[in-house]
Amino acid sequence: MLSPIRSATVRILAVLVIVGVTPVRAELPDFRPLAADSSKAVVNISASAKSKGRAAQQEVPEIFRRFFGDDFNFAPPPQDRQSFGSGFIISKDGYVLTNNHVVQGADKVTVRLSDRRELDAEVVGTDEHADVALLRIEGKDLPVLAIGDPEKLQVGEWVLAIGSPFGFDYSVTSGIVSAKSRALPNGAYVPFIQTDVAINPGNSGGPLLNMRGEVVGINSQIYSRSGGFMGLSFAIPIDVAMESVEQIKASGHVSRGYLGVVTQDITRDLADAYNLPRPAGALVSKVLTGTPAEKAGLKDGDVITQFNGRDINLASDLPLMVGRAKVGSSYPLTVYRDGKSRTLSFEVAALPEEHGPATTGKPGKPAKPDLSRLGINSIRDLSAEEKAALKLDGGIVIMQIIEGAAADAGLRAGDVVVSLQNKAVSTAKAFVDQVKDLPAGKAIPVGISRRGQPMILALRLAPAEADDKKK
Repeated sequence: MLSPIRSATVRILAVLVIVGVTPVRAELPDFRPLAADSSKAVVNISASAKSKGRAAQQEVPEIFRRFFGDDFNFAPPPQDRQSFGSGFIISKDGYVLTNNHVVQGADKVTVRLSDRRELDAEVVGTDEHADVALLRIEGKDLPVLAIGDPEKLQVGEWVLAIGSPFGFDYSVTSGIVSAKSRALPNGAYVPFIQTDVAINPGNSGGPLLNMRGEVVGINSQIYSRSGGFMGLSFAIPIDVAMESVEQIKASGHVSRGYLGVVTQDITRDLADAYNLPRPAGALVSKVLTGTPAEKAGLKDGDVITQFNGRDINLASDLPLMVGRAKVGSSYPLTVYRDGKSRTLSFEVAALPEEHGPATTGKPGKPAKPDLSRLGINSIRDLSAEEKAALKLDGGIVIMQIIEGAAADAGLRAGDVVVSLQNKAVSTAKAFVDQVKDLPAGKAIPVGISRRGQPMILALRLAPAEADDKKK
């Protein structure tokens, strides 16, 4: 006699069998054909650079002096620097792609093919900003990898990496796409593909493949606190790399687009201060002198919302788009200014050499006006030397800050205030007068220079009632 529960279970199974329903089982992809076909075009790369000089002379122990004399050189011999990585062949006549950091500064580069042949490689050109290097080896009818389209890549899609982690040639690892268009601090011009594929030192320069065997990226970086894989890997989209390849082949170098602004993200308070419908866009905290941005009419405090018809949600989106724009061409730029959208046209210039921030000069005379509304105790004017060093026409330096609205906004002692509510601050006296007219309870943009770097913060004064209660 079956129990009621077992009897019910049997009846359910019988019904499922009668109607032909079978349990659905998800199957993992079979990577074997993909790994076998693609590995033929993947290469191992070793790069070496000769030492530029002999190691420093060290103190010679007395026992060596007795046997070898005072002229004995106890310094160790110079050590050649070596680096190892991966790469892949993109043309039958021998063009190879890898990372710039794998071959940077190398005197000799050697490429080892899947059939164990070792060939000397020529560095045709590099793109340091995108971390791409194009090599050339002698060969005919070499195996190649097909180039895919990263735009069609979807988050959650299976991908495969082939490389030489820690020198273990042709190691295959798999995972999924975790995110797209990631901006990293040391890769402002690359919208990285983030994956959870296991990548380690030696994988750099190897291909990231989709399930059709097409290259969608070049494995470049990992995020790690230990030096090894921690589930965060980043690849350069192959379309970005191929744009570099085309320029290297044509001219031997890569030119990147340049606008000439310092930008920051829009916070909720800044969106309120600028009356924006949502906290999105690139807030221009500084327009650099003599740049395409200045010629196009951009101003400090503008919010760039679109580039060439494409929306900008984060400040990091802007250099990615402008960097890939064609130098010498004109593009529309949509900005939000004074509560209205307007479209400007600017001509893209080539990215110049970077310069470090200017340093400050002699301080001006401190003053202690009544700035209790802000929570600022003392300020001073900028000296002529500071103005010249920071390339500013005016501004005031915050000398001492206490608890209050300024501290809540993120202002610090040493910050140079250059604008308040989109109006330039010229002197300490003018700053005090401007503060008197500031409305309470509303976010107000404050332009500052911090260690030579421009920035805009949102200052919100407490309502008068709150000020009275504090007193």
